[in-house]
Amino acid sequence: MWREVKNDKLALIGLFFFIVIVATVYLWYPFIDQAAADRVNLLTRNLPPGEGGFLLGTDPSGRDMLPRLILSARNSFNIAFLVTGGATLIGVFVGLFSGYYGGHVDNVIMRIIDFITMVPFIMLVIVFVALIPNYTPLTFSLIFIAFSWQPTARLIRAKALQQGELDYVSASKTLGTPNIIIIFREVLPNLVSIITSNLTLTLAANMGIETGLTFLGFGLPHGVPSLGNLVHFARIPYDMQNRMWLWLPAALLIIVMMLCINFVGQALNRAADAKKRTI
Repeated sequence: MWREVKNDKLALIGLFFFIVIVATVYLWYPFIDQAAADRVNLLTRNLPPGEGGFLLGTDPSGRDMLPRLILSARNSFNIAFLVTGGATLIGVFVGLFSGYYGGHVDNVIMRIIDFITMVPFIMLVIVFVALIPNYTPLTFSLIFIAFSWQPTARLIRAKALQQGELDYVSASKTLGTPNIIIIFREVLPNLVSIITSNLTLTLAANMGIETGLTFLGFGLPHGVPSLGNLVHFARIPYDMQNRMWLWLPAALLIIVMMLCINFVGQALNRAADAKKRTI
């Protein structure tokens, strides 16, 4: 996988910028005074970048946009990482058991997945967020995870079905190896490349979905800084045209992060398929 990424200049550049951005956000965050970042100052409302010592300007409440951008990015990254990790973990376990055992176990699990996916995923998240009063970022993440693991489960289930027919699995069964050992010691390692490539592409998708839901008002709770909240300023025509510093940095950060993750994910996807490899 590393050779494939190193051979792809776009993927290598994307990985570099992804690491730099994430490291900058998480290393800068402890030095931010959150109380000062949230403090309203009507005397410094809507200052453009560079004026009054504010590098990225101020918002309509007079708050410095730079620390708010860092806080927003950290919260959005936390949600994306948590949701991607949780959904992938559930999807891998469900897909492995469904594909390995097959038969009635597979039929029951797949019918449950079909039932969950009958309703659009984003619609389900919006409904549950609207029904739960005073929800927290953790609550939002759990709702997100509960309805986003099915695609990963389908992918891993298909690959596990293929692996279950191979000779090394039959040999292990003949030797009396317990099924649980076969699943995690022998089948799972052969799916690591597929899981890794799917993980990166899912991360980019989840980051976009979280930002979109927050932009619409169904993401992170009100008052919790998020990239979607900053992009929300673009809904006001005057701000969109004349106060671009309110929303453009957050929008550019989202675009750059999603491009970086997608470039790396495409390289890892090629590494997982021998027919697509470039080396």
